[in-house]
Amino acid sequence: MNDTKTNSLSGWLDKLARITTWIAGLALVSMAAVQAWQVFARYVLNASPDWTEPVALLLLNTAMMFGAAVGVRAESHFGFFIARDAAPPRVARAMRGFSHLVIATVGALLAWWGAVLTADSWEVPMAGARIPEGTFYLPLCLGGVLIAVFSLHHLFAGTLFASTTIAERSE
Repeated sequence: MNDTKTNSLSGWLDKLARITTWIAGLALVSMAAVQAWQVFARYVLNASPDWTEPVALLLLNTAMMFGAAVGVRAESHFGFFIARDAAPPRVARAMRGFSHLVIATVGALLAWWGAVLTADSWEVPMAGARIPEGTFYLPLCLGGVLIAVFSLHHLFAGTLFASTTIAERSE
């Protein structure tokens, strides 16, 4: 890959990861606010709102999937780092490549099935909230796409064509 194209794409993906981090953080803070309102309304006002649980679950799904995507971008996801770091350089590179290939595959599957679930349940009204049931699966779909994109970038830009990972080059 051309270094200019790689750096341009890497910079664009870094910006996308920052936006994704903000979305995940905002979803987490919003979820806490929704839960706080639910507790206040239930115990102080004695009128528990029915929309808080589905909205909190939607925000949890968003925080979880977008946070996982950012973890893949930062290469701070689950892995067998001790084994990889102890391995000879060629084996370590192969292990890193295999890891990113598995992660990209899982991300693509999450995106695909998230899209199928979103489409299949879009017409169903969500219990307690006036939004389609399919919105529960949008974060699964979008997060899966981000996981696959971030992992494929690591695979091609950081594993196959370079001796260091993207995280190591940014230090």
